[in-house]
Amino acid sequence: MLDSEGFDLWADGYDESVNLSEEDNDYPFAGYKNLLNAIYNIIRKKEKAKVLDIGFGTGVLTKKLYDDGYEIYGVDFSKRMIEIAKEKMPLSRLFQYDFSKGLPKELENLWFDYIISTYATHHLDDNGKVQFFHRLSEYISDDGEILIGDVAFQTRKLLEQCKIKSGDYWDNEEIYIVYDELKKSFPQNNIKFIPISHCAGIVRFK
Repeated sequence: MLDSEGFDLWADGYDESVNLSEEDNDYPFAGYKNLLNAIYNIIRKKEKAKVLDIGFGTGVLTKKLYDDGYEIYGVDFSKRMIEIAKEKMPLSRLFQYDFSKGLPKELENLWFDYIISTYATHHLDDNGKVQFFHRLSEYISDDGEILIGDVAFQTRKLLEQCKIKSGDYWDNEEIYIVYDELKKSFPQNNIKFIPISHCAGIVRFK
């Protein structure tokens, strides 16, 4: 469930809490750094690309791309997250908006080489994800890509195994990607899944 106030309160300690989960190889952030690094390496194959980050948080990934000279746009619904990210990337174009409602009007008529989103789309239900990903495709340049990194599973069976193992830590309010189910809604797209950890992966649309 999207709650901007909750994310504002979490913003200052967000990176630390992620690191603790990632270091212990625990759900939900097991493989977090490897996932960000994989997306970074995909984008770095193209020089001087225009990148849109959906739900960029404190700008951990986009800051690296920004420092490399990439043109950065971003959408996040937390005012505090934006303030933190803007300090790191003063020339970036960041917009406060609830992406569950689409994208802000400031991005109309813009095209991007890469649209990325990490650990954000689990706030959308399965149907909402499908609609949103189709919507994002309207903002992609002819040879561009959409890269979605999140808590994600190849199959429903793997999700259920992780749920059992996680016990009380499992968040029942979040809806995670099951790739084998998602890909059925994109039969015409070049779509694939890159597993990163037991509970994380990247969906790559071309």
